[in-house]
Amino acid sequence: MNEIPFTPAGEFIELFKLLKATGLCDSGGLAKYAIANSQVKVDGQIETRKACKIRQGQRVEFSGHTILVR
Repeated sequence: MNEIPFTPAGEFIELFKLLKATGLCDSGGLAKYAIANSQVKVDGQIETRKACKIRQGQRVEFSGHTILVR
């Protein structure tokens, strides 16, 4: 498992934007596709909402990587 620390600029970041910002997806379209196809977990639960608000303290898992939002 590869852990990636990430600190959003504001109070939250939308899930698809987080995947793009961390470089795990090359584009927002690819991020949205991965989310829609149940490939992303937030705090251990599959998340299918593309614009889900991710806040500090949450953990996002995708493609063998874990993003720790700080």
